[in-house]
Amino acid sequence: MAVPAGVDLPGPCVDLSYVDLVRERRRRPLLDCVTTRFEDVAPVRPFRWSRGERHFAGWYWAATTGQHVGFESWLERDRLLLLDFDPKVTAIASQPFWLYWHDGERERRHAPDYFARRADGSAVVIDVRADERIEPKDAEAFEVTRLACAQAGWGFERVGTPEAVLLANVR
Repeated sequence: MAVPAGVDLPGPCVDLSYVDLVRERRRRPLLDCVTTRFEDVAPVRPFRWSRGERHFAGWYWAATTGQHVGFESWLERDRLLLLDFDPKVTAIASQPFWLYWHDGERERRHAPDYFARRADGSAVVIDVRADERIEPKDAEAFEVTRLACAQAGWGFERVGTPEAVLLANVR
């Protein structure tokens, strides 16, 4: 969705694309999606792995959801473990949607790592990336995600490597 030059908006014009409960792909404006139960949607992209790759993707059995939740790296798996251990979290979905926005030159997209629902009904979108691995295009995607989440009334967290002692205790 293009943003006209010179127009000052409170946040980016963002569309979301997701796979609904009947496995159909939908694309709608962000503000039409604020009540969508993203904790129940399928991931928007597959979790693939093969020998020799630098990352490690897989499925984690979450007690919180009673089903498998995908991850694309050990760092994401560690965050998933912490989410599953958090008593305030009642639901978790991985790769819940694509965010689409226009950066002034072209359409961009980003799939956040997790969508979590809390016991109080609030939602939080989580991006997992080690601090030292954030490139400028990633920083832009995280900022657009943060602004979009603020528009939708969701929390946003960009998290890195968890504290080693906390992770060891949760394990």
